[in-house]
Amino acid sequence: MVIPARFSLILLIFERKKPTQLLTRIMSWIPTDVLIRELNLQKHPEGDPLGAPGYFIETDRQALQIPSPYSDNQSRPLATSIYYLLTKDSPSGIIHMNKSVTYHVLHQGRAQYTLIYPPSESNPGPPRIERHIMGSNTSAGETRLLLVGTGVWKMSQLLPDLGSESTEPDYGCLITEVVVPGFGWGDHAFLTRDGLIELFRDVEDRKEGDELVRQFEKHVKAGEQKS
Repeated sequence: MVIPARFSLILLIFERKKPTQLLTRIMSWIPTDVLIRELNLQKHPEGDPLGAPGYFIETDRQALQIPSPYSDNQSRPLATSIYYLLTKDSPSGIIHMNKSVTYHVLHQGRAQYTLIYPPSESNPGPPRIERHIMGSNTSAGETRLLLVGTGVWKMSQLLPDLGSESTEPDYGCLITEVVVPGFGWGDHAFLTRDGLIELFRDVEDRKEGDELVRQFEKHVKAGEQKS
C-alpha cells in the first residue's frame, strides 16, 4: 500500500517525537491544486518565455492614488496586493526588481528568497547578497514576514517541507505580497544575462564574479537589460 506523502510525514513525526505544533501545521497545509482552484490563481507572467515560475492573483488595488517617491512622483495606487504561489512544477522565479517596497507574508510552505543589493552610496563595493528562508520554524531563523526595499534584485525558490526526508517539496509555498506604493509594470524590471554580467563586473576576485554569474544565469530573462 502506498502511503500519501502527508501521512508518511505524520508517521515520521511520531516516530521521532516531533513537537505537536509541527503536526498541526502539516495537517493545515492545503494541496496546491486546491489553492489554485479555490483562489483562482493564474500562471505568473514572469515565466514568459522561460516557463511559469508560479501562480498569482491580484487581491487588492487601492483606489487612492499617491505620488510615488520611487518613480519621480508619478501617480501610483496607495498599495496593491497579490497571492503568489510557488509549486513543485514551477519551483523558482526570475530575478527581478521593483521600485516600490514589497512586504511578503507567509501563509504556508517554505521558500528561500535571494536578495541582491546593487552597489550604491549606502552599499559601496560589490553587490551584497542575502538569503532569507520564509517558513514557520522561527527558532531556526526562518521568517513569516520579509521586507524587500526599493531597487533590490530578488528571486524565490521553493524548499522541501520542514521535517521531510525528501529533497523535493510536497506542497507549494503561498505568500501574500503587498507593494507600497502599488505595483505598476513601469516600476518593474527583469534581470537579463547582460545585466547579470554587468552587476558582478566589479567583483574584485574575477573567479568569484564569474561563479556568481554561473550561479544566477539560469534565473534571468533573455534579452537586453532595460533600465
